[in-house]
Amino acid sequence: MYRVDPKQALDHAARQTGGSAGGPLSPAAEAVIAAPAEKVLSGAVVVGVAQIVEALLLAALGYGIYEVYVSLGQPEFYVPVILAVCLLANVVLNAARTHRITAYRTVLNQTGRVLASWTLVMVVLAVGIFFFKGGDLFSRVWLASWFAGGAVLLVAYRMALRSLVLRWTRQGRLRRRTVIVGGGSDAETLIDQVRASASIDITLLGLFDDRIDVRSPDSVAGVSKLGKVADLIDFSRRTAVDLVIVSMPLSAEKRVLDMLTQLWVLPVDIRLSAHMSKLKFTNKAYSYVGDIAVFDMADRPISDWNLVFKWVFDKTVALTALVLLSPIMLATALAIKLTSPGPVFFRQKRHGFNNELINIFKFRSMRSDMADAGAATLVTKDDARVTGIGRFIRKTSIDELPQLFNVLKGELSIVGPRPHALQAKADNQLYYEAVEGYFARHRVKPGMTGWAQINGWRGETDTIDKIMQRVNHDLYYIEHWSLLFDLYIVAMTPVSLFNSENAY
Repeated sequence: MYRVDPKQALDHAARQTGGSAGGPLSPAAEAVIAAPAEKVLSGAVVVGVAQIVEALLLAALGYGIYEVYVSLGQPEFYVPVILAVCLLANVVLNAARTHRITAYRTVLNQTGRVLASWTLVMVVLAVGIFFFKGGDLFSRVWLASWFAGGAVLLVAYRMALRSLVLRWTRQGRLRRRTVIVGGGSDAETLIDQVRASASIDITLLGLFDDRIDVRSPDSVAGVSKLGKVADLIDFSRRTAVDLVIVSMPLSAEKRVLDMLTQLWVLPVDIRLSAHMSKLKFTNKAYSYVGDIAVFDMADRPISDWNLVFKWVFDKTVALTALVLLSPIMLATALAIKLTSPGPVFFRQKRHGFNNELINIFKFRSMRSDMADAGAATLVTKDDARVTGIGRFIRKTSIDELPQLFNVLKGELSIVGPRPHALQAKADNQLYYEAVEGYFARHRVKPGMTGWAQINGWRGETDTIDKIMQRVNHDLYYIEHWSLLFDLYIVAMTPVSLFNSENAY
């Protein structure tokens, strides 16, 4: 995968975006944004769940036949064999390329490959029983019944799965919402290829191109030009975009780099179409969109199964923390209510995933009559606005605990870049003005704690160096994310609270 030089990307992104698009979007872009869009399902997750369900059904059938009909043998012989057969069946069915979204849509091709795979697996089982002299341990009626019943079950399951996949396809839930960067005849060739081989997997939203001469007309092969590349940033923040395909030759290095450094801040997959390249690479150098060979330029940081794992992690940790910390939260709420007039909770708008505005919850730590909802003035040491209880809960980060409800709502993660107040400043500059490429940290969902916080960069960010350190740590986290990384950060967060030097 091509990697952008971080310093160059940060510098260029800041100059180009400054936190917003270069101007109002075109009427064509606004029309696309206004159109209703179904939430897209991850093909990798659909395939994974389909495999799990299929294996469970086969295992249940095998054990069910044993329980109902078989008097010969013991569970300690049958259960391991059933599990081994289901595992082998999954391997063979994958080798036969039957676990793919494109395969699920077929009838004869899918059915033939599935039945052939299941037959091969059962032949292997029968031969294994014969060679290991296990005929006295396993019932031939069980073996024949599982083979026949499994064949019927697999065909019925695959037809039901096909119906479901076709319905999702019609609804657009398995189509990746895609834009093309580039225009003219080159883009026309790419559009024709998409329509020929990938139209069932891709919804083309439009084109973005910086050129405004005859080489880039307002419509190419019936696909509208929606704006310049810089407009794509605002566009993708207002409507879902899953994939960006760049229609530029490899020789246009400056144009490709310019595009990449502008779009680097977005949580999208970026692919460079190989249809314009005169260089021929080995098949391993390409990935494919339909039958279109592309080069992987950038990936969405957390996607597919990783997104599922992180969702489960967030919900599990949030619910556990709410149960364990509820006495502290109740005591804090009571202390705030008894010691200062005003509400217990404080709500503040902050930027979430992909710059979406969210309301985060905190325990109120400041006097109600001196609250600063936009955080235009950072809290400093011995700040007169902070109450006595507020000073303690800010130092210990207890004031952040209500954000567990934001995690349950899906607006925050347990671990991620901390969301900053909209008007927060360092050296009298808004954060996105002070730090180049600041919005790249919004490619993932913000978190209650993060890599920056456990490395000592929590609390006051009154200088550009401090906010730069935070952003650099956030980008490192995004680049190196894993569940183990999240677990480490969660484990180290209580330890980091002892370093409250900058927490006021």
